[in-house]
Amino acid sequence: MKPILFSKYFIPAVILSFILMGLGIAGYFSMGFNLGVDFQAGLLQEIQLAPTALSLTYDGPGNATISLSRSTLDIVISGAGVEEFTHRFPFASYPTILELARALRDVEGLFAIEAASTGALSSWLIQSAQSSPLLDAIDPFIIHYLPSDVIPIRIEEVRSSLLPLGTVSVQVLGTPAERRFMIRMEDTEIGADNRSPSERVIAALENTFGRGEVAVTRSDYVGSRFSKQLSDQAGMLTIMTLLLILAYCSFRFKVQFATGAVLAIVHDAIVMIAFVVWTRMEFNTTTIAALLTILGYSINDKVVVFDRMKETRRIYPNDAFVQILNRAITETLSRTIITTFTTMLAVVSLYIFTTGAMKDFALALIVGMFSGVYSTIFIASSFVLLWETQSLRRAAKKA
Repeated sequence: MKPILFSKYFIPAVILSFILMGLGIAGYFSMGFNLGVDFQAGLLQEIQLAPTALSLTYDGPGNATISLSRSTLDIVISGAGVEEFTHRFPFASYPTILELARALRDVEGLFAIEAASTGALSSWLIQSAQSSPLLDAIDPFIIHYLPSDVIPIRIEEVRSSLLPLGTVSVQVLGTPAERRFMIRMEDTEIGADNRSPSERVIAALENTFGRGEVAVTRSDYVGSRFSKQLSDQAGMLTIMTLLLILAYCSFRFKVQFATGAVLAIVHDAIVMIAFVVWTRMEFNTTTIAALLTILGYSINDKVVVFDRMKETRRIYPNDAFVQILNRAITETLSRTIITTFTTMLAVVSLYIFTTGAMKDFALALIVGMFSGVYSTIFIASSFVLLWETQSLRRAAKKA
């Protein structure tokens, strides 16, 4: 098979890479990362603006805990001197919230007050992560619901309600009809209020949208000490990965191949950073996992191509190195395409069928996989060719 002359495009490719890396570095220093709560001290909360459906209290024997799924609501009675028993209420048997509330009141010591409209369905129920699943006789346990004909709430309304808290970031999650938002408040904005940061956010939202209208689906708080330690460890982990790859390639190949491989994966890392910075994707531990995954995937592709160069050089010792390089890349091209395509099928499926951090993880992998194939052909190979060319020139001068 006649080799493809990839070497003809090395210089334009290197220029393009310098532009991409320059944009990434400029974006990093001008805008910085959109840090997630893992690397930035503060509160990260996902909320859903949904009205109250049920208020539950328990004053019976033992302890009562609640568990809510898509199709059932369970009340588990347990404790000292009480035989553990689970009261299960399938939504198929109690299709409306009114019927479900009546059935719940049959449990000894359990009081259920329905606040939903008469025709509200049990399948619309949403459990807040803010409350403990343990029921008591004083503080009502709130279960929310989201009607199918609910009016969407604009992000501007949510931002306006949180203005008294200072600089708070708000992001829409899901479709407008779901009324889900992600709220992030930095540690510097939390203040010395006696209330927890989460309680302050909920209070501000309830002042605008009404009491009992806020369901918290996720709430994380990270202190400044932990976030700094985590960011230091992430940086050290990335540097150690690069050093280990350099050591392995130096042992496996000559120094020019090892250096070319490390430069290429540094290129991949900077391209991914540029993508994360300019798209304002949240930079968190999931992003670090995607970055390290791509470094491993990328070096595997480069090892395969470099190994084929060694074999081709042994078979054609009298050929110029540029011919050996083009032949090796051409012979491994089909393997690279097939491997990347099959991996991409799984990654694209993750991107399509998942949400949140996993969707960002898949998107970062897609960008990194394209960058890895590109850097193998045009960055690592061009550096090795440059090294070999300079070595031949130096040898000719000495001769």
